[in-house]
Amino acid sequence: MTEVKAKKFLGQHFLTDENIAERIVESLSPDAQRLLEIGPGMGVLTKYLIKKDGLDFHVVEIDRESVAYLHDHYPTLDVIEGDFLRMDLTALFHGCFSIIGNFPYNISSQILFKVYDNRDNVTEVVGMFQKEVAERVAAKPGNKTYGILSVLLSAFYDIEYLFTVNEHVFNPPPKVKSAVIRLRRNDVKGLECDEKLFVQVVKAGFNQRRKTLRNALRQLNLPLDRISEEILAKRAEQLTVTQFIEITKTIEPCL
Repeated sequence: MTEVKAKKFLGQHFLTDENIAERIVESLSPDAQRLLEIGPGMGVLTKYLIKKDGLDFHVVEIDRESVAYLHDHYPTLDVIEGDFLRMDLTALFHGCFSIIGNFPYNISSQILFKVYDNRDNVTEVVGMFQKEVAERVAAKPGNKTYGILSVLLSAFYDIEYLFTVNEHVFNPPPKVKSAVIRLRRNDVKGLECDEKLFVQVVKAGFNQRRKTLRNALRQLNLPLDRISEEILAKRAEQLTVTQFIEITKTIEPCL
């Protein structure tokens, strides 16, 4: 299997524009001390990141040909061969760290759910995503693209849509545009509610997003009579993080 075919099979495309690569790297906070790059491929970001002084830098790559290339071209680099989604991130770093990458489109949402699960350790994410995924993550309440990841991540991160990337800067060119976003951990240590129940409520609301909350939340057998009629008449995309937290706090004592 050729390098390009291998990467395409994994849902990733080679970034060929050095200016875009530098711009992504420059979007990382200058005070980042520990960094994990996901899916470095042929090292288009890696070659700039490895130059940063004093950075505890690791990369994780699942494609064997890319791993061999990285070992050959960056012999001092710590290359972890494996699946990021199966990794125990707390065992990799002692303390907090940042994540960067031109993320494979077919697992980009799963990467972000893993970031959410490791929110106490992941302080920043700078990444390239399919444009519609980036827009969804950065969306605000009332927007049609506002969804589960928008709510969960914005509860703990400040999210910025940085810039759009056109198709022609990749090899092979994808059929969609891409975008770079940045997540920076906010000051929220924990939510004022049961966080597992909060996730259930958010997911149930958006899994039937065309329905009002009264109908969307019915599947959870929750005490909906404790929630105001005004809130129950809304759809999930109309609610802020704070409102989802308030719903969870309201029903929590009855469960």
